[in-house]
Amino acid sequence: MFNVGDKIVYPMHGAGTIHAIEKKNILNEEQDYYIISMPGEVKVMVPTQKAEEIGVRNIIDKSDVSKVLNILEEDETEMSDNWNKRYRDNMDKMKSGDIYEVADVVRNLSFKQKEKGLSTGEKKMLNNAKQILVSELVLAEHVPQAEIEKIVDNKINVSYQENRLHEDNDVTGISNNIVSKFIPFDGTGTSEN
Repeated sequence: MFNVGDKIVYPMHGAGTIHAIEKKNILNEEQDYYIISMPGEVKVMVPTQKAEEIGVRNIIDKSDVSKVLNILEEDETEMSDNWNKRYRDNMDKMKSGDIYEVADVVRNLSFKQKEKGLSTGEKKMLNNAKQILVSELVLAEHVPQAEIEKIVDNKINVSYQENRLHEDNDVTGISNNIVSKFIPFDGTGTSEN
């Protein structure tokens, strides 16, 4: 059970602070609800009885922020070329409420956007995933949203340059691979016919 003042994450919505715990009568059923203040003056009600089942959890510790940022610095994980499957896989990661999975979605879709652009649905998913990620990092770090957004964007840009542009410019690696596929090399300097 959570208490007033706790900073929590509500999957698919982001991080917020429990503003109150109130008894409400909804559809002739009276139960307690967490009233969560989310970014942008949004308030969300979550039934206390179902909070754990829904995936509500405490925000990460400040010490875990670097692990999240490290995910943004890595190369993208393999994603399906099929738009529909990729969308479902990313949606499952976001529904998990796991910040590391959400960071993975943000990085992967950001890379894809830089490479060839995203469909309208995936752009919306990227924006939503980024908002969820940033909302939790803001509460964990006690830093303004604009600063966290800048850090996230910077990590992704640097990672993209290191992992994508570096690969494109590695001509010697490419030519060595092509040569070795066509010309067998036994290391002695001579070839046998």
